[in-house]
Amino acid sequence: MTNPPKPTSRRDRVSLFQYLRMFRQDILSAQPERLYRAWMAEFKTPFFRSFLCNDPALIRTVLRDRPDDFPKSDRIGEGLRPLLGNSVFLTNGAHWKQQRRIIDPAFEGGRLRDTFPAMYDAAMAAVDRLARHDGQKIEIEEIASHVAADVIFRTLFSIPIEHETASKVFAEFKAHQRTQPILNLAAFVPIPRWFPRLFKSETKKTAHNIRALIAGLVDDRQKQIDAGTAPDDLATKIMTTIDPVTGQKFAPDEMVDQVAIFFLAGHETSASALAWGLYLLATHSDWQTRVAQEAKAISEPDFAVLSRLKLCRDVFRETLRLYPPVPMMVREATCPESFRKRSVKPKSQIVLSPWHLHRHSRLWDNPDGFDPTRWDTENGKSCQREAYIPFSAGPRVCTGAGFAMAEGVLLLSMLVRAFEFEPIPDMVPVPVAHLTVRSRDGIWLKLRKRP
Repeated sequence: MTNPPKPTSRRDRVSLFQYLRMFRQDILSAQPERLYRAWMAEFKTPFFRSFLCNDPALIRTVLRDRPDDFPKSDRIGEGLRPLLGNSVFLTNGAHWKQQRRIIDPAFEGGRLRDTFPAMYDAAMAAVDRLARHDGQKIEIEEIASHVAADVIFRTLFSIPIEHETASKVFAEFKAHQRTQPILNLAAFVPIPRWFPRLFKSETKKTAHNIRALIAGLVDDRQKQIDAGTAPDDLATKIMTTIDPVTGQKFAPDEMVDQVAIFFLAGHETSASALAWGLYLLATHSDWQTRVAQEAKAISEPDFAVLSRLKLCRDVFRETLRLYPPVPMMVREATCPESFRKRSVKPKSQIVLSPWHLHRHSRLWDNPDGFDPTRWDTENGKSCQREAYIPFSAGPRVCTGAGFAMAEGVLLLSMLVRAFEFEPIPDMVPVPVAHLTVRSRDGIWLKLRKRP
């Protein structure tokens, strides 16, 4: 069977200008083929050096063993600050640790169980919406984006996507994505903080609108908390959590920052994974049939059902391997290092690429193939420990990793239980990456109700 689509790599050597132009169009096709087999690669510019690391030992050093020596690079945040402010996604050091101490309890233990009914309701609403498209061709990324946003609003603020403010945030976010550049000047050129970042006026406008709408939701929730009428959802939990070290809670502006990243990370990444998961099942009908049969176990919003969806969990893990929503992560060296006998100076950029690591030909068996059974093999188990980082790893692992796995497995199972998805032969998606891995022209599938 033909392997799932993969972007064509660029030729090995190009000029810096050519690389930047390609990078603006798509992160993945701007990279050379050798990165799928290299343990490390060095990239030089007039302003800085970067090292892409695929060696599991180096990844362990950067993410797990010495994370404080390799903080998140400010270059990644240059294009995101108009929307995300100083959210947990962009901060480092003591500030980041304080934010995680407040946020993490909302996603621990029984809290995930508590949010499951809201996820279930979002899935049922998606099934009802899709039922109107029986027998039609549909663009599945748009569908996935809608249901992922619905999950976020239901679990965070106990409101559905149809709520007036939720609908406005969703619409503004789509507009923001169209204007958001992946490459900001300050991402490549070291310029002082006071120097203008030259964002498009539309980028700043949509970011301002989104933050204003979120501020309204936060203000309303604070009034409910003060009155003792707030629902027991994620927003209430986070807004009432006191940092055990400083004794402080999030101020309103800080909460707006965090909600913005919850929406970006929880909506954008989940939509990417769900869309590619549906495409992979559409092109592997045997697996789709097995997942649909397994999903008959879902009869009510019972969190315990997730333990019975093993096939779908393996499919979703394989989806995250082939199409990790966040294709690259960038850290920065703070002291002199020696990586694989190469000198790494302070301020060097350390690039960790789940996209290349998850398809590395010297690590994975059948790296470009779709094979959910690999997770029961010795190779799959070994690689999952050393070479599988869809949610990052170590202290900076995504706080919502468990949430995302539960959401992805539930949505994939319930949609496939209700509908059969078929590929359209002349509309094979081409993966591209900006903030997340999406398809250049969308993912088009044909939808049929299951009998």
